[in-house]
Amino acid sequence: MACIAALAVAVSLAILFALNGMVSIHLYIAAALGIGLSVLMAGALMGLVFLSSGTDHDAAVDNRLPGIDEDQGNGG
Repeated sequence: MACIAALAVAVSLAILFALNGMVSIHLYIAAALGIGLSVLMAGALMGLVFLSSGTDHDAAVDNRLPGIDEDQGNGG
């Protein structure tokens, strides 16, 4: 995932430079950190979703409200 994040940062900084030129180094640092950390966070959260699904933690959740019959689940 770090390689994909680095690739996303490189491509986005190249596009940013092509459109705006050398504006400010702070713009490029902020963009690199924002894009890189967002891609890494998305990868981590996706990994947690697959881990939760694979270990049957999702099946343990009971979403039924007390006092409602199962055949009336949609208000019908």
